[in-house]
Amino acid sequence: MTTDRVLSGVGVAPGITIGPAQVIQWEIPTVTRTVVAPQEVDREIERLREALRAVQRMLEDLRERTRQRAGAEESKIFDAQILMLEDPEFVWEVERLIRENQLSAERAFEFKTLELRALWSQSSSFQLRQRVADLSGILLRVLNHLVDKPIHPALAAPDAPPAIVFTRELTPGLTVQLERENVAGLASVEGARTAHAAILARSLGIPCVMGVIDGLERVRDGMQVLLDGTHGFVLLEPTEAEIAEAADSEQRRHQLQDRLEEVDGLPAETRDGQSVTLRGNVDLPEELDETQQHRAEGVGLLRTEFLVLGRKTMPTEDEQVRLFEHVARRFRGYPVVVRTYDLGGDKFPAAFQTAPEPNPFLGWRAIRVCLDNPELFRVQLRAALRARVSGDVRLLLPMIIQVEELDHTRELIAESARTLQQEGITAAASLPIGVMIETPAAAVIVDQIAARSDFLSVGTNDLTQYTLAIDRGNARLAGRFNPRHPAVLQLLRRIAEAAQQANIEASVCGEMASDPLSAFLLLGLGYRVLSLSPPALPLVRWLVRQIDMNAAAAAAERALVASTSAEVETTLKEGLAAFVDIELLEAGRLPRVVGAARLRSFQSGTL
Repeated sequence: MTTDRVLSGVGVAPGITIGPAQVIQWEIPTVTRTVVAPQEVDREIERLREALRAVQRMLEDLRERTRQRAGAEESKIFDAQILMLEDPEFVWEVERLIRENQLSAERAFEFKTLELRALWSQSSSFQLRQRVADLSGILLRVLNHLVDKPIHPALAAPDAPPAIVFTRELTPGLTVQLERENVAGLASVEGARTAHAAILARSLGIPCVMGVIDGLERVRDGMQVLLDGTHGFVLLEPTEAEIAEAADSEQRRHQLQDRLEEVDGLPAETRDGQSVTLRGNVDLPEELDETQQHRAEGVGLLRTEFLVLGRKTMPTEDEQVRLFEHVARRFRGYPVVVRTYDLGGDKFPAAFQTAPEPNPFLGWRAIRVCLDNPELFRVQLRAALRARVSGDVRLLLPMIIQVEELDHTRELIAESARTLQQEGITAAASLPIGVMIETPAAAVIVDQIAARSDFLSVGTNDLTQYTLAIDRGNARLAGRFNPRHPAVLQLLRRIAEAAQQANIEASVCGEMASDPLSAFLLLGLGYRVLSLSPPALPLVRWLVRQIDMNAAAAAAERALVASTSAEVETTLKEGLAAFVDIELLEAGRLPRVVGAARLRSFQSGTL
């Protein structure tokens, strides 16, 4: 297919579908009546309250409709919007604008809601950015009620062929109001995998792509389009050959899904009887359910940045204890690896007032920030020590490049344990400490790091970025960002060998572990613990059960002497083809989120 007909995005609900496009340009209505006479103020407040009550009833009906169509858990998506309408402080602020400025009900509500939307859109808080779509949905509904307009524009006639709907922003309300038999797929300019509308699309079985930046400019009503919600793109005016290829790909995806279901609940064990431990990477507490559902053997990477981003104050020790204990209880009997704050770079919280850096990813970040702020660091260390009493909580240190940083951290942990004991607070005397190997420096001295560590975890995303000197968020360099580069392979082997010699565990928690071809390579290099994105767990579990570990090791040895990334990939596919249908595997493979798609996802709050 030619690239000028491909609109890239982020696949948020799997499946391939073909149909005529329908562009929905629903817009927030223009508010024409701005001010009212003083004697009309009370009536405007009553109009506002009546609109809020009416929209609340509408949302409650949508919640029930969602419960019937998608399930009880998905119906809770509308709780956030209902709670916003019931928020007394928010409603009071709108009413105050009416009373003090004699604004009309619609003008006051628009002013306050747009003010909040601008604030939330620019926030570094993932949770607030996620609620922007909810806020937009409320604004649309309330204003349309006040100006007596329909909430959403009419969709295609019921007897029309199922359409692929293009819109700027998918709200949960619009998504659930679409009749499944009339909608073949969904595409939006804004949004991310964890958006409420994306969750609903997956539950309703509607293929969906978000982040299609130029979708509304390139797509016309009635244009034939092919939407791939698995790999995240839209193809304009596909040829017969492309449609046939897509149909084959979708058939293989369904075949693979059937095979994944066959191994659900079975151990991740190779054909020659070698066990592999599969854990989950957890960015947010909401991902714990999916991680458990896919039977992960613990959490291999619990990120803690969400605790601080968007806040004006740092989280307390008790807040962190509650989080760590909650996760430990959910995975009782399995390890929970807590990564200490990976602040800096693109993740500086509001609590930090620091001057901009010319190259933040090579600047003051991660362990450097923590060790330079021991009071901040001690709070997290104390929380981990206290939570260790409730389960197998371990600590993972990011961006270590010298053993002094590891030694200093151990001193702070020992000091924190002594202080807790003196204060009479129940806590562990120590806890396992691991190092995240994600720079060439750490990989070169990995034998020294391993001698001082309880375990190692490889962050392949940054390891690749720093080894190749390629910004993984740079769209122009996306084709060059390849974790299967021969230089990266040499470092991966070095890390695995150092862990084996030190008799400690080495896991991989980066994106490579979630990619089946790379997972085959990692197993061949000697890694026996992989920590994955939760959606990738079923596919990698199935892959493990298909292969022979000796064959994986032989393929890895051949890959290590390859001179190009292309040769590495060819070698791995040849080795894997003895056990699985490569085309079948590709059909279910998660897209590699790099370049422009990754950048858009980060801006939308996905990463």
